[in-house]
Amino acid sequence: MRTPRLAGALLSALALALAATGCGSGTGSGTAAATAPKDAAADRVEPLAATLEPRLPAVVRSADGHRVSVASTDRIVPLTGSLSEIVFTLGLGKQVVARDITATFEQAKSLPVVTRAHDVSAESVLSLKPTLVLADTTTGPAEAIDQIRDAGIPLVVVAPAKGLGDVDRRIDTVAAALGMKASGDALKRRTDERIAAVRKSVPATQANGEKPRVAFLYLRGSASVYLLGGRESGASSLLEAAGAIDAGKESGLTKDFTPITSEALAKAAPDAILVMSKGLDSVGGIDGLVKIPGVAETPAGMDRRVVAIDDGVLLNYGPRTDQVLKSLVEQLYGEKK
Repeated sequence: MRTPRLAGALLSALALALAATGCGSGTGSGTAAATAPKDAAADRVEPLAATLEPRLPAVVRSADGHRVSVASTDRIVPLTGSLSEIVFTLGLGKQVVARDITATFEQAKSLPVVTRAHDVSAESVLSLKPTLVLADTTTGPAEAIDQIRDAGIPLVVVAPAKGLGDVDRRIDTVAAALGMKASGDALKRRTDERIAAVRKSVPATQANGEKPRVAFLYLRGSASVYLLGGRESGASSLLEAAGAIDAGKESGLTKDFTPITSEALAKAAPDAILVMSKGLDSVGGIDGLVKIPGVAETPAGMDRRVVAIDDGVLLNYGPRTDQVLKSLVEQLYGEKK
């Protein structure tokens, strides 16, 4: 069963927006917000210093119930940007022969794209003669996944990430499929240590003694998509790690997203707004954001307090999540940590 981290329509809107606007990071303007630093989460992954040879064959259990035997990692096709990020960071970037449109980091940009939105082209994948395909439960259509598997290609489906607690599990799963358990353990240690270091830098409270309330807004102006994140949006874990309150979740929104209304925003009453960079660009920056009904009346809108993080990394929950969290903390509290 496929259980997408975001609703399918949101995934399609994100990927189509990336395709339409290119893979570089967006920019925003305002009192408190910029985008993630170019030298951090935005552009590159950082492979492990030591790359070990895969120990193959590897046998793993796919998230869709299949038992998969991997005999070669010579030609790898990861079908999401977050999975590509893990493969490259484990040191096997040179063996990756294609990418999903959401793989926006620099090392992957020259690779051929084999998806449109989150729909994979089975023909495009098979034409590259992969020895391993990595997919997410958000990847579809199911017919394409079945076609790749029926062609005899080892295909491992990885359960999606919903929060910081999923970082190690995702690394474990990909490392196991690659026959690189030792490298996976090293990457988990590095990632966990870096996340812990950022969390130590988070101020205990704001100047007024309270935690900031932050609303996650999913924006795609070209598609007229304006949504307020709730408990299942995927952003709660990051916000809470940054010492903030997820305003949508705290206001009682139990689903992933709900259409933005003045009433919903008034109830959430955010002190700051978290957006994806290209989403902010799509509505015309902060000037356009505050024109969305209800935004200007919130404390965040009145203060123009907006935090923007690159689309291709914000909710990945992987090796660069420490950089995402660092950027969130720096923008939210207005000072470098």
